[in-house]
Amino acid sequence: MRQHARDVAELVRAPAALTVPGDVLAGALAVGRPAGGRTLLLAASSVSLYWAGMALNDWADREEDAAERPERPVPSGRIGAGTALGIAAGLTAAGLGLGALAGGRRVLLRRTLPLAATVWAYDLGLKRTPLGPLAMAAARALDVLHGTGPAPATPALRAATTVGLHTWAVTRLSHHEVNGEAGYEPLVSLAVTAVTALGTSDVASTAGAAQLGSPRNLLTPDLAFPLLASALYATTCARPQWAALRNSTDPARIRAAVGAGIHALLPLQAALVARAGAPKLAVVLAAGLPQAARLARKVSPT
Repeated sequence: MRQHARDVAELVRAPAALTVPGDVLAGALAVGRPAGGRTLLLAASSVSLYWAGMALNDWADREEDAAERPERPVPSGRIGAGTALGIAAGLTAAGLGLGALAGGRRVLLRRTLPLAATVWAYDLGLKRTPLGPLAMAAARALDVLHGTGPAPATPALRAATTVGLHTWAVTRLSHHEVNGEAGYEPLVSLAVTAVTALGTSDVASTAGAAQLGSPRNLLTPDLAFPLLASALYATTCARPQWAALRNSTDPARIRAAVGAGIHALLPLQAALVARAGAPKLAVVLAAGLPQAARLARKVSPT
């Protein structure tokens, strides 16, 4: 039983789900919803759908993985293909049920169901097309909007776009983590990291405070926390991206950059949450980064 549990955890990339609740929190706080019980139910729904997508991904890629990643649970025979598909379906049903429990029919139809449909559409076909990175970015953006629940989603669009842009770049790079023929993709990722870090740091507000001769304002949580979280995000991404750019034919460096991009969602979400006025939650999210990196040594996030 213990070995089977480990195999299932590897199938769904269980530790990578640490990067999911922050999406929902960023969306909820952007529209003024509290991080209470219903928001946590939406976060649990998103985690279920994330795990479902990972299991479905391995089911859809079972023939390709047999050649390129034979150690994965499905091609190695540790988990049957039918079992993987059943896990994906069961987790999807759980995610939809939790979404309905959190917000009723309205949230289920407007938020949870579109997110689930995008996950399945990506895994079952879109990822093998030029629309793949956009579809994955859309899934992450919808995850942020998931946190808005029944509220109007407009105030959360900036946060959703930010997370989506980062995901788009990471997904583009991930297409080369096996063959290593990344070309200029690491440079694209570096550029997106720079733009995203500047956009989430509230650097304009920080500069304004300095120009007004109020350096003390730089120490206030409203300015300091987004700036610090954005700096952590940038450093988490940039080093492995730079290493991948220097040797874009090395699959190991590409995989390291992709893994770092997945983990960097935590400080990115922390910056968004801090900007929405919740610095304590931002600290909790950023503190998850070392734990995610430690768990990744046991279960790969890619």
